[in-house]
Amino acid sequence: MVKDGKILFAKAGKDLSEPLYLLPKMANRHGFICGATGTGKTVTLKVLAESFSELGVPVFLSDVKGDLSGMIFAGEETEDMKNRIARFRLQEEGFAFQAFPAAYFDVFAEKGIPLRTTVSEMGSDLMAKVLKLNATQTEILNVVYKIADDENLLLTDTKDLKAILQYASENAKEFEADYGHIAKQSVSAIIRAIVAIEAEGGDRFFGEPGINAADFFATGEGGKGMINILDSSTLINKPRLYSAFMLYLLSELFEMLPEVGEPEKPRMVFFFDEAHLLFKNADDALMEKIGQVIRLIRSKGVGVFFITQSPKDIPDEIASQLGNKIEHGLRAYTPAERKALKAAAAAFRENPEFDTEELLSALGTGEAAVSMLDEKGIPGMVQHAFILPPQSRMGMITDGERDSAVKQ
Repeated sequence: MVKDGKILFAKAGKDLSEPLYLLPKMANRHGFICGATGTGKTVTLKVLAESFSELGVPVFLSDVKGDLSGMIFAGEETEDMKNRIARFRLQEEGFAFQAFPAAYFDVFAEKGIPLRTTVSEMGSDLMAKVLKLNATQTEILNVVYKIADDENLLLTDTKDLKAILQYASENAKEFEADYGHIAKQSVSAIIRAIVAIEAEGGDRFFGEPGINAADFFATGEGGKGMINILDSSTLINKPRLYSAFMLYLLSELFEMLPEVGEPEKPRMVFFFDEAHLLFKNADDALMEKIGQVIRLIRSKGVGVFFITQSPKDIPDEIASQLGNKIEHGLRAYTPAERKALKAAAAAFRENPEFDTEELLSALGTGEAAVSMLDEKGIPGMVQHAFILPPQSRMGMITDGERDSAVKQ
């Protein structure tokens, strides 16, 4: 919820009298939400997303389990919610159940508006990284894109890309003088990589009409920022396609937005659930691209929050750019997990009131170790936080409710 222009997302102290805020002007310094399954990451994400929307900031988030879809309806005053509101004394803070404007999207067009892009719009550099091509194959792909551009050919889908690759291979001698040697072996390898992406559903992701990222910046009733919800329940099982889409969207936002420096609030906030899929098996070239986008998109006024089970899922070069930290309970049953727990605790600015490592291993559901950036961008001391309840409906919406929202 929003109080005095700041995001009140949790409280601390034995009597829960200490409010904990995320400063909107520091949201584009990025952050993460992590914790073991069942520790409360989803509720934390909902509370932050609702608050940004209330500030008029649009949000884009991936909904892996379907339980973020209820934001379009106001929450219900159940007995449990009454107890939580009383415990946090939220009536004094002006807490009220409310709905938030939401738009539903789905790459596969089954649970939302279809999201697609063309092969041409993806660009050869990002496409090469998604296909995991080596240096020679990347050069060939760049040449093929240049041929398509020179001959005014729009590459709409993967069939188009395979067709022009085959065309370039069959006419390699004619193209050699202007574009260099086009090895058939490299072309065959690229086509095999495309087939692998198609097997994950890439043939449905690439097509027209392409994504217009400007559509995500809409506002709803009362000037609330639109919460753009990507249904990822199917997409999450296709990790290469999932990471390709998310990276493409961030790249599009980076390309389209002008520099804004340090705005009082972000232009948009991006929540990347199951973030480990973006980094898992990523080669050096892809990691470099991810790091570059995350580092530079901050100046465009876009904040990125990664959601994952453990902070070790996020590479150090990315983690070093995440200023706002919310860590729910971490479980340590093996030597490797205990080592990760120790490292997670050491990454916080120490609080003399408790042992951070011990706290992280003992946190209950809805509790977290939290460190936010202050007005000067300095990380605050770690706090033992209790996350506030969301204002919108908990859980999934029905198929009928979703269908009605999509049609609107």
